[in-house]
Amino acid sequence: MKISVLSKTIAISLLLFFANNFTAQNKDNRYQPKEYVEITHPEWTKNATIYEVNIRQYTPEGTFKAFEKHLPRLKNMGIDIIWLMPIHPIGEKNRKGGLGSYYSVKDFRGINPEFGTMQDFKNLVKKIHSMGMYVIIDWVGNHSAWDNPLAKEHPEWYTKTREGNFQPTTWYDWDDVIDFDYDNPDFRKYMTESLKFWVKETDIDGYRADVAGFIPVDFWENARAELDAVKPVFMLAEWESRDLYKKSFDATYSWTLWEKLHQLTQGKSTIWPLVEYMSHDVNSLPRNAIRMLFVDNHDKNSWEGNMVKNFVDGLEASMVFCAVANGMPLVYSGQEAGLDRSLKFFDKDLIDFSNLKYQKLYTTLFALKHKNQALWNGNKGGEMIRVVNNKQDNVLSFYREKNGDAVLPIFNFSKDNVDVNLNTKYFSGNYKDLFSGKTVTLKDASNFKMKPWSYLILVKTK
Repeated sequence: MKISVLSKTIAISLLLFFANNFTAQNKDNRYQPKEYVEITHPEWTKNATIYEVNIRQYTPEGTFKAFEKHLPRLKNMGIDIIWLMPIHPIGEKNRKGGLGSYYSVKDFRGINPEFGTMQDFKNLVKKIHSMGMYVIIDWVGNHSAWDNPLAKEHPEWYTKTREGNFQPTTWYDWDDVIDFDYDNPDFRKYMTESLKFWVKETDIDGYRADVAGFIPVDFWENARAELDAVKPVFMLAEWESRDLYKKSFDATYSWTLWEKLHQLTQGKSTIWPLVEYMSHDVNSLPRNAIRMLFVDNHDKNSWEGNMVKNFVDGLEASMVFCAVANGMPLVYSGQEAGLDRSLKFFDKDLIDFSNLKYQKLYTTLFALKHKNQALWNGNKGGEMIRVVNNKQDNVLSFYREKNGDAVLPIFNFSKDNVDVNLNTKYFSGNYKDLFSGKTVTLKDASNFKMKPWSYLILVKTK
């Protein structure tokens, strides 16, 4: 009996169908790649920048209401997320300095009267939202002030010394605070409800979590789920740990990058620790995780004064690097004004905004970040690919591309003039120098003469 060509075709198709179906059903999921990050980042974080606000030092009044007048300027600079340092009442018992530390919280559901009223804060949040920006507040969940009412109402919510007394967080000199005990389920519920309180009552968009790694990960994972049930939130951890990305935090600090840049620009190390950072960022960071990149914040703002006096150009190159490397760039209060000293932490110390030294620089960089997908955050952005050059002891060059957008940053992280050749065989084409506007054509090999601590941000043209 002869079998027609059509019958053979049908038979083969059926065999292939059953074979493929069998293979799919018997695929061993143990060997399939899985995305580590399980949370969903709010859509508006994909190309966001962040700004840390020190309300006390920002204006002569030091209030929410007075800070509002700076919002148009920050919006025009390209800021998307306003992070407010702790807004809660400050403890008086064992207070440090005249005004005390924001991080010694007396009431987790109250407003520091130094800054205004609850209504003033709600007005500020509405104002920020009306301008297309978002707001997160600092959350100090690891400890409280000695005179926080919880210490009397629920002493069992705190860790104790062997004598049964309250204690600061162990190993630190934080004498103005006492340490919480997260082994207590009732305390966990109170803190979770307090986190939800601010989202529900004031419509904030998330939190920056102080010393997040001192608090159990399972607490954060549940808190994130409960917060997201209220509204999608953005969570930033003051920590640097992979486990926080899985189910709790959108972003963590990049202390490692700060340290590498600081040592390099102070002349205390070579470029190679920074190169190592880049390798680890590409090879060990979950692809959809976000690092916050910075040269300054309220813990590290002593660098500003040192850098302005000794390595002005190194500082500027580092600021630009943090805006184009993989991560979300942070600007600290006064950084755009060239802050040249450490701000006092426990007393009034007004920032001088009369000369906005770096505002134009940030405006240019953040405009590029917003529109160029290569610079977006997490897996929305492009991977950092090393561009090999013949001066790798001095020059760091890399390439990022996403959905047709591409950038090629080049940094001379040295005090020397450098004549550098880049292997641009795979990155050839026409580019525009972001700051000069000049057209640059890259071929198989490209040469650049760079001054000490200088940089080029080349943007590919279509």
